Amino acid sequence: MARAGHDGDGHGRAGRVLSGLAVAVGALLFLGGFAWGAVLYKPYTVPTDSMAPTIAQGNRVLAQRIDGADVRRGDVVVFQDKVWGNLPMVKRVVGTDGDKVSCCDAKGRLTVNGQPIEEPYLEDGSRPASPTGFSATVPEGQLFLLGDHRSDSVDSRVHLADGGQGSVPRSAVRARVDATAWPMAGWGMLGRPRSFAALPGGTSSPGPLPWVVRCVLAGAALILGGAAYGPVARLRAGRAARGGKAAMAGG
Repeated sequence: MARAGHDGDGHGRAGRVLSGLAVAVGALLFLGGFAWGAVLYKPYTVPTDSMAPTIAQGNRVLAQRIDGADVRRGDVVVFQDKVWGNLPMVKRVVGTDGDKVSCCDAKGRLTVNGQPIEEPYLEDGSRPASPTGFSATVPEGQLFLLGDHRSDSVDSRVHLADGGQGSVPRSAVRARVDATAWPMAGWGMLGRPRSFAALPGGTSSPGPLPWVVRCVLAGAALILGGAAYGPVARLRAGRAARGGKAAMAGG
């Protein structure tokens, strides 16, 4: 009997050590994930429906802080430019340095350097990519930006008369949107449009947000699992003790 008790104490000590280790590792992952996310990402609220249906008005998005030089066609970016009112805005990049952006071709599609672009993210794919025709050549170091809700978006088309052909400098970019975070029903990562991948420079790689989320969730699971060990172990020990007393009484 003494040996069994000693073995039980040994298992108990090992369990307590493992549970403490799980809580410690979980705390590192949980807090580290939040810190990592806070360094790389910033939340923004989209004030208009100009990016619908991709991002609805009032949605909260998570945008990765990046340098404007890293922006590629198809990216949804947060930018701020004095010509556009000097307020943070969210639009999609459809043209970069030297591109000729036009609309619309015979099938109502946007073209970049003569190549038609399929845009499945538009608010109504059966309509032309823009209700009004336009053509612009993007200066070097600049970006041509459109909203996904083309019939209601104030974007580069409105600013075509400006000196930069409606474009904004890359330096105006503050971040690239990776996901919609709120409301929870609309949570999801933003994909990279395949239609831009065939153009020189391709599309940007997804940000590290999925790994940040995995770190936070894994940390939370380890903390909860480790913290639950003590109560569960005591409950099992109590049941074993009551079972032992019942066996002795029966004997």
